[in-house]
Amino acid sequence: MRSLLCAAGAAGILLFAAAGPVAADDGGGGEGFTITDPRIKESSGLAASRAHPGVYWTHNDSDDGPYVYAVDARTGRTVATVTLRGIGEPRDVEAVSVGPDGNVYVGDIGDNRGGTWNHVWIYRFPEPERLRDQTVTAAQLTVTYDEGPRDAEAMMVHPRTGRVYIASKKKSGGAALYEGPERLSSRGTNTFRRIAAIDQWVTDGAFSPDGTRLVLRGYLGAEMYRWERGRPKDIGSVGVPLQMQGESVSFTPDGRTLLFGSEGKASRVQPVGLSGDQLPGAAKASDGKGDGTGDTGNPNENGPGKNRNLLLAAVTFGVATVVVLGVRRMFRRR
Repeated sequence: MRSLLCAAGAAGILLFAAAGPVAADDGGGGEGFTITDPRIKESSGLAASRAHPGVYWTHNDSDDGPYVYAVDARTGRTVATVTLRGIGEPRDVEAVSVGPDGNVYVGDIGDNRGGTWNHVWIYRFPEPERLRDQTVTAAQLTVTYDEGPRDAEAMMVHPRTGRVYIASKKKSGGAALYEGPERLSSRGTNTFRRIAAIDQWVTDGAFSPDGTRLVLRGYLGAEMYRWERGRPKDIGSVGVPLQMQGESVSFTPDGRTLLFGSEGKASRVQPVGLSGDQLPGAAKASDGKGDGTGDTGNPNENGPGKNRNLLLAAVTFGVATVVVLGVRRMFRRR
């Protein structure tokens, strides 16, 4: 009996090993986290810091003031509160993104009047070198749309080009993706032009760290796009966790996981791992599966996924064989 248990135990160890290593959080937030700051009651945007690994920028929706919060994904605690100076009173802050120029962009782009503001704003400030409570001077950038006022909650800065994009919210209003000027100006008005229709009720969006993927989320779903020549190409839906009021989304710095946030006190930021063609190009390249520009289909059809499944099947068969032979031997001895 002891030999049977030992054999089964050894086979079990092999089975565990064949399943691959357990994904560990490297501090980048890949396991999700809970926002513990009681001041953050309506977290509406989320963006990974480029200067501080494991830290995410967030903010409240409306009625909070000119504040942006840096949250440590390892503890869920606020490690810096940044007060924006040099701007007017925010109206409806809905999004945050970090650009390749080292600036944090905050989108005061919501419109609780249903899309009637004749302009909205983007605030831009340098990402702090030190994480501590501080006041910084921000540029206030005036934004309009070529099609007239829009209600929007998603603003994304492309991590390579630095170009800013906004996705309007409502299907009934003709939800669409809008492209800003090549460089935003703090003087005059920045007109965003429609470049693509979006078939969902968008509450936030994010580019992958390498810029090859764009995700746009709604309350109950999300859509992934391949980013090609400055335009989105739909490559399928992404599962979204059930949340009280799903508002935000961000890629982790390695591009392998999406983090979905919600409004409410002590809100949970929940992870969803990516695979197949939804993985950004850099992640696919590091896995030896190309540069992410082609459709790989089912991620388990070929390569490591297929080999792992075959190995699991073989080990499972081996476990069953060991158990059956052991039971037969035990009965023969009796």
